[in-house]
Amino acid sequence: METGKGKVRPYGDTMDDGAMQLSFTLPLQLDELSCEAARTLGEQMGLTDVGVAYSRDLGQGFSFFIVYGKYTSSVDMSKITVTKIECKKMNKEEVDRFIREDFGRKLTFLGACIESDAHTVGIDAIMNMKGYNGHKGLESYHEIHAYNLGAQVSSEDLVAKALQMKADAILVSQIVTQKNVHLANLTRLVDILEAEGVRDKLILVMGGPRITHELAKELGYDAGFGPNTYAEDVASFIVQEMKRQEMR
Repeated sequence: METGKGKVRPYGDTMDDGAMQLSFTLPLQLDELSCEAARTLGEQMGLTDVGVAYSRDLGQGFSFFIVYGKYTSSVDMSKITVTKIECKKMNKEEVDRFIREDFGRKLTFLGACIESDAHTVGIDAIMNMKGYNGHKGLESYHEIHAYNLGAQVSSEDLVAKALQMKADAILVSQIVTQKNVHLANLTRLVDILEAEGVRDKLILVMGGPRITHELAKELGYDAGFGPNTYAEDVASFIVQEMKRQEMR
């Protein structure tokens, strides 16, 4: 757990001016009336000096708005806590050395976007050889057999593949979807692993743009990774968690 300190409010032009902007869609055609509705919504949210900075007609009776205003209150950071992943971050070479020295064998990681999820950008950034933003993916690690199964992989197929390959870890990528379908998908995978009696025999992690470590733990995963995560972040946690669980 980590707790912040002090009080903060949004920053725009000058410190503590409270300036912020919001974007949303209204089921209204674009005209003076819908623009005023958008501005009024901003006021009802507690903003002052509200104005419509941008508007666009989306067709079929829908309009998109960006409104700006000032928020007069603040956030007390001393009352906010965040559940963080606790592990030493290692680079690619350090992870490979850790695996050689502590396990004496290559490890097998499977990655996939499960069920209806077809967004592979995240899992590709972690798994694929080239990685992302100068950070090599897990396929480039000498001591890891990394297999990216791609998109729309059923939970049953993923578990079957993990059993077949005696996987040490499963990495799941999920984009947050309408009506929280991603939560059902993620929970279903855990249920299947538990039904097969193998949940405690591998490390299970999930990632995505709105995934948090706290959410992952609530759903029965070992860890959750959000934005700005690279392969070495995931690998560092997995190998250290494997070692920790071996020592329990």
